[in-house]
Amino acid sequence: MDSILKNLIQTKNSKTRSISPENFTGEKGKGGMSTDGFSKNCARDLGIGWKVSPCIEIKAKEKFVLADISGEGMINHIWCTCAPETWRSLVLRIYWDESLKPSVQVPLGDFFCHGWCERSLLSSLAITVNSAGGFNSYFQMPFKKHAKIELSNIGNQNVVFYYQIDYELCDLPEKIAYFHAFFRRENPTKYKEPYTILPEIKGKGHYVGTYMAYQANNNTWWGEGEIKFFMDGDKEFPTICGTGTEDYFGGAWNFEYPLGQYGEFSTAYQGLHQVLRPNGLYKANTRFGMYRWHLLDPIRFEESLKVTIQCLGWRSGGRYLPLQDDVASVAYWYQEEIDDGLLLNDDPDYLEVI
Repeated sequence: MDSILKNLIQTKNSKTRSISPENFTGEKGKGGMSTDGFSKNCARDLGIGWKVSPCIEIKAKEKFVLADISGEGMINHIWCTCAPETWRSLVLRIYWDESLKPSVQVPLGDFFCHGWCERSLLSSLAITVNSAGGFNSYFQMPFKKHAKIELSNIGNQNVVFYYQIDYELCDLPEKIAYFHAFFRRENPTKYKEPYTILPEIKGKGHYVGTYMAYQANNNTWWGEGEIKFFMDGDKEFPTICGTGTEDYFGGAWNFEYPLGQYGEFSTAYQGLHQVLRPNGLYKANTRFGMYRWHLLDPIRFEESLKVTIQCLGWRSGGRYLPLQDDVASVAYWYQEEIDDGLLLNDDPDYLEVI
């Protein structure tokens, strides 16, 4: 199976295109032609070509097709921004090659590693979030016949949304790996049961990343849990078993740096980019945002993959304490199959748990 990097190198007859509210179809020579749009009044003295349609408004309980692309190609970059309070009431869905089931179904904020609806900066190879709330994805997303990106507003307020989707129309290798992303949340997690980041999927592919939005409900350290990758028929015990939550996300020793504090960091492949601390009045329970990209160390599977992590802390006598915390996650992976056997719920209300 070709890696996404190889797909990029082998693309032929490539034509760069871009979709935004100033060119909804991405057609050549059709950008900036809007005569009506969100900023029509702002451009009334200047006319066509002067930022008439920089954004859209998605009504409450409605959805909007951000991109509908026919042909063979690859999405290379997605940029978007909107008000932080809407980041979990907007659901991002991506469909490949006319499939009726989305391969990506994730709240917008969680997809861009910001599940808590509060701004922070994130600098990595796959996702960047810049001042002030500029979301960027650099996951390459190839397709053979068709790509559709859709945003559903499951909230009660209209949302003003800015976006740009950069892609290329090109010839791809015969076999490609389709991009997938899957969201889960448990609040609270089940006592003495591992939290499932990715239920078992069937197929051939490689796992490329994890985002976790973690709220600790106890006062003591919460990150002793091991992440486990069950692959290709593993049952009771996994092939890959980590040594602790902070270890998996690239840190060490409780993320404590300097002494007595959580030390945020954001690097190319891993980070603890967000620590939301209680303020003693309205905010309780420390919240964390963490990511880990397996870009140079992909976890490859031939038949199946399941990913879990333990919620584990400390109790008296130097004993582990199974925790019941508030945990949400996004799993990112590629696989040859579009219909991977993972039942993504198309009900727009399925994310009520958020």
